[in-house]
Amino acid sequence: MADNQNTEDLMKHCYENLIVIDVGANLTNKKYSRDLDSVMQRAKDAGVQKIMVPGTSVKSSKEALRLSRIYPDIIYSTAGIHPHDSKSIVEEPETWFDFEAIAQAPECVAIGPCGLDYQRDFSEPDVQKEIFEKQLRLACSLNKPVLIHERSAQDDVLEILKKYPNISHVVIRGFMGTTEEALKYLDMGYHISLTGYLCKDKSDTGVRKLLEDGTLPLDKLLVETDSPFMYPNTRASKLPQHVKTGITERSLLYLHRYCTFQRNEPCSLPAIVEMIASFMKKTPDEVALATAFTALKLFGLSQ
Repeated sequence: MADNQNTEDLMKHCYENLIVIDVGANLTNKKYSRDLDSVMQRAKDAGVQKIMVPGTSVKSSKEALRLSRIYPDIIYSTAGIHPHDSKSIVEEPETWFDFEAIAQAPECVAIGPCGLDYQRDFSEPDVQKEIFEKQLRLACSLNKPVLIHERSAQDDVLEILKKYPNISHVVIRGFMGTTEEALKYLDMGYHISLTGYLCKDKSDTGVRKLLEDGTLPLDKLLVETDSPFMYPNTRASKLPQHVKTGITERSLLYLHRYCTFQRNEPCSLPAIVEMIASFMKKTPDEVALATAFTALKLFGLSQ
């Protein structure tokens, strides 16, 4: 765990620069295989202090752990079996023991993303549920937080999570649902992470409304880029003008010079934070400070 003095030092530093923590960048993706050092340097220069790299299979969880050892105290890994990949554990049950070993590593700070995805049928719902619960039991035994992936499956996800009240913290990753769905999660005390998806959200009941109405408390919010996905298109026609003008030139420079729809990077996170701040009618410093503090506290990231 970060001790209080280190945490306070980091927080003071946040007032000088917009310092943010990316709680989800898929840096094991092959799109970064040639220039990861440059990607990491740009993230650091942009103010991204720490990056959590999620594992979504046994293989990528192992690779995420490897990256955390190449970039110690900057990259932290998670160990997850994504719902889409659930059937692989059923087909090769011996791989679960490898997964447990990865999850136990101190650099691995959370279990997941795990959960249910009914939008696509890569794995049968019953198989998804079985492997989801297996990961929740592991999270309880290791006392590690859980990252939840949920698409069109909220009722079942909530029903299963209620069976595991001992989980230390639950984070709903890359939330893309409605305000009503968000409230169900918030009522359970869960945290919600947001991505550049808010540039795409055109609904009257979704992520933007959640921020504009103050429905999502700042201390329940985390931020992530979901790189290389979820490029924050700040030129989107539906993005309100006050949000566009709330993005600093410095953040736009990193975003437009280094990120594309084909490959987003962690250096886009300050722009996402500034957009969230505009929607919430708060300063970027407030959002950066609160989300960084929450990430440090929740995942025990050392400073």
